[in-house]
Amino acid sequence: MTIRAEATMGERPEDRVDGTEERVHCTEERYNPYTGRRVVAGVDDAVPTAAQLGLEPPRFCEACGRRMVVQISPDGWWAKCSRHGVFDSIYVGRR
Repeated sequence: MTIRAEATMGERPEDRVDGTEERVHCTEERYNPYTGRRVVAGVDDAVPTAAQLGLEPPRFCEACGRRMVVQISPDGWWAKCSRHGVFDSIYVGRR
């Protein structure tokens, strides 16, 4: 799963700037967005069933492994990493 980031001007999702979407470039280290553990080639990391079904938003940043602030709404979710900005369910086709 690749998460896309959106540049923000403020703290709220309503303040996001449209059209400035960029892809988070991951170095060799990647992290599981549901457990926060580093992804190691050849080692299976258990993903919660709710996450597999698309019912659970990511809680950790895939690029750096930091815990994100997550807001869930009836039509989707958004999550904010302190280093990589806001991730929205629109970008992963969940809204």
